[in-house]
Amino acid sequence: MTDTPATAENPAFDLDDFEVRVLAVLIEKSFVTPDIYPLSLNALLAGCNQLTGREPVMSLSETAVQDALDRLAERGLVSQRHQAGARVAKWEHQIRLRHSLTPPMQAVLALLMLRGPQTPAEIRARCDRLHAFTSTAEVEEILEKLGDKFPPMVVQLPKAPGTKEARFAHLLAGEGAVAALGHTTEAGDAPSPRSGRVAELEDEVRRLRQQVDWLTAEFEAFRKQFQ
Repeated sequence: MTDTPATAENPAFDLDDFEVRVLAVLIEKSFVTPDIYPLSLNALLAGCNQLTGREPVMSLSETAVQDALDRLAERGLVSQRHQAGARVAKWEHQIRLRHSLTPPMQAVLALLMLRGPQTPAEIRARCDRLHAFTSTAEVEEILEKLGDKFPPMVVQLPKAPGTKEARFAHLLAGEGAVAALGHTTEAGDAPSPRSGRVAELEDEVRRLRQQVDWLTAEFEAFRKQFQ
């Protein structure tokens, strides 16, 4: 993938996997941890490598995250927030302004970027920490609006054999990445969603542990400013 910014002549998105993860984490954390948002590089790194709510799980280095931030900043998708007295740079996303995204649209897009293709029902079930949808139809309406953007930001995938519900994928990595997902689905290799209350509780415990680790790392970074 190239690092050429989207223009009127070349409007399509073409973010790489690291850029997608970094941008998605910034959107997610603006919802779930507003008290410590914008994020420091250390906090953003922890969010990118989080073990829950991520498909796939990644293990990015600090350098890889910083490089992705620099590329996203060139595209106008992220920026630094300069805070008085702060010794650590803080980062925030700008996609809400650049592409006129409402909070529900941001929430759905971030979830697709973090967890891959999903059905509207799956999005509604997993999105409550970012935005509480009252119905699946409301999710479908948001997906339609994202698909009508220029350039489009989501697309409906072909139904996999034996499935009743269509899945949707984000387009921020380009249409080529989505086409590869379609081939995987046709080959019958698409991952099946986890189900069951026990699995959900296990996910929640892992998420809370990860959140504690992340907050601890953020506190340590803050404490070092005064040493």
